[in-house]
Amino acid sequence: MHYEGMIIRPPSEAGSILLQVTVGCSRNKCTFCGAYMGERFKIKSDEIVQADIAFAAQYCQRQRRVFLCDGDALIIPQKRLISILTDIRKQLPWVTRVGAYANVKSLKLKTPEELETLKSLGLGILYMGLETGDDVTLKAIHKGALSDEMIQMGQKARTSGMKLSVTVLLGIAGRERSQIHARETGRVLSAIDPEYVGALSLMLIPGTPLHDDYEAGRFILIEPDEMLQELRTMIAETHLTRGLFHANHASNYLPIRAKLPVEQAATLALIDQALAGEIALKPEYLRAL
Repeated sequence: MHYEGMIIRPPSEAGSILLQVTVGCSRNKCTFCGAYMGERFKIKSDEIVQADIAFAAQYCQRQRRVFLCDGDALIIPQKRLISILTDIRKQLPWVTRVGAYANVKSLKLKTPEELETLKSLGLGILYMGLETGDDVTLKAIHKGALSDEMIQMGQKARTSGMKLSVTVLLGIAGRERSQIHARETGRVLSAIDPEYVGALSLMLIPGTPLHDDYEAGRFILIEPDEMLQELRTMIAETHLTRGLFHANHASNYLPIRAKLPVEQAATLALIDQALAGEIALKPEYLRAL
């Protein structure tokens, strides 16, 4: 396989064939993200992608899923995406699902009919980084979209029939807007109603603008108990028809996997126990991105 730069994939795609079809992220301006610093975005050539699919056909016959790397594979023009998915279907007939990251920009570029076509060719799940539903914080972190657009594009993805996994980031609003961030994120998640929500805890990365703000005293990184308070409010304000709310990433202080709405009350009670000191939190040395 031909890999360039840093390869990023969702935790749930750990066992997938990682097929790199783009390098970097088409936006690459978020203040907290250091994944693609200094990396110029590009779409990889058809020849390289086809060679990697052929490699997977020979050596990856036990893996049932494919994830299209890097940060924004959905930005690829429709004709080329159709070609990639068609090649995967022909050469990897045992693959049951293809996944990819998506953002507001790439979802805007696809019509509902185009998304349905991609779904019919095997693209079964999209991963969307919301980070927060708070418009003030979305502007501050240079996300490139506000909450109304996040809702519209999230609903657009859901309407296509593809599953949607939305990522949110605990601590991203700092101390002053912590609870506002939690409530507004719950509001946006409820409006999108995705199948999956993944909550990560902010870890500052040296070299990023947000880390610079932290060093200069312009951003306050909240404490573990404040992150838990934020998580509690967020879950309390999130009303899904039927979804999984994960906060079991390696960065999180308290691993949580809750079916909403049926396990909402029990999950809030568990967080209350942790806040009361009855459940130990993950020590810092075990946290990682």
